[in-house]
Amino acid sequence: MEPAHAMTPERLFERQWALTLLNRVMEQLAGEYARADKQRQFERLKDLIAGPLPDRSYADIAAELETTEGALKVAVHRLRHRYREMLTGEIAETVDTADEVDDEIRHLYAAISGGE
Repeated sequence: MEPAHAMTPERLFERQWALTLLNRVMEQLAGEYARADKQRQFERLKDLIAGPLPDRSYADIAAELETTEGALKVAVHRLRHRYREMLTGEIAETVDTADEVDDEIRHLYAAISGGE
């Protein structure tokens, strides 16, 4: 019997490369927060990089971190911004021109989602 998916070896490789790159960026970001003595904050906020959580409100997370919801939103915004900067930097090292970075980011997310 044939496999029941359309993932070619090339797509599997691209997906694995994309996940490896995203994990490397996340580890670097965790390191930055650790050096700033903000590990606890990072652990609570890292899952918000992709967007709000369906089962947890910002108010709940803010209460856990003993801060305001407004301050939490600013912290999440900064985390997302820094994540994007780091991801862009990592990708910039793999392409020839700066113009290719956005295309490569789209390709990266398509590889993860199974698109293309």
